Amino acid sequence: MAKRRVKTGLRRQRVPRGAQREDRSRGPAQRLGRWLWDWAKSISVALLLFLLIRTFAIETFTIDSGSMESTLLVGDFLVVNKAAYGAELPFTDIRLPGLGTPGRGDVVVLEPPLDTWQAPYVKRIVGLPGERLAMRAGALYVNGVRQHERYVQRIEPAGDYYDRRFEWQRGYLAPGVEVATYKPTRDNWGPIRVPAGNYFVMGDNRDNSEDSRHWGFVDRALIKGRPLIIYYSFDRSRLRLVPWLTEVRWERIGDLIQ
Repeated sequence: MAKRRVKTGLRRQRVPRGAQREDRSRGPAQRLGRWLWDWAKSISVALLLFLLIRTFAIETFTIDSGSMESTLLVGDFLVVNKAAYGAELPFTDIRLPGLGTPGRGDVVVLEPPLDTWQAPYVKRIVGLPGERLAMRAGALYVNGVRQHERYVQRIEPAGDYYDRRFEWQRGYLAPGVEVATYKPTRDNWGPIRVPAGNYFVMGDNRDNSEDSRHWGFVDRALIKGRPLIIYYSFDRSRLRLVPWLTEVRWERIGDLIQ
């Protein structure tokens, strides 16, 4: 029986003869140069995408101090949403529209108001523009109402003290506070008024945190983003070999930051 040919609808693609001759005419150096050029273009596009994402969308951050315990621990690695409040265009004061505005209780990443050479801080917003803040025996009051902050940790509640750095508060005292006799301490101060465009931030570990009590209000422009999730964590205090592998806090990985 004669064999029947079955048409598949597929045709073999032929490389033009001119292209074949051109490819054969290239020497090893030319082919290497073309490969390097294609590689450089791919790397450039990837780098550009990385910079765009890092500048306008997300960035990573590592916790190096205990000021936010027990919400955040030393050795936590965070993903920070820079679009939450609007990222800034590099080398300008222009801020892109954000997904929202900073609110009370938000954990934020901010540039240090005074020591600009230091790494960014992570703190919690406790006071908004125009609000009246005070602290009595370690309890925070906003507009005269005591705040019940479930996230606060106290390690030495009896260790109240005075620090000369608290004296900045004298310029922002609420009406009725006697300036001449005002002497703020870590756990007893105010009431003070938060100026427009500024925020008051504190660490959750109130007895071991340098925050707005020490260096004042935070301008809106210094707030860079909001941490979203812990993507990795390990216990740096353990003295075992390679703790970043042997002391992983598996239970914290994937936790949302609240």
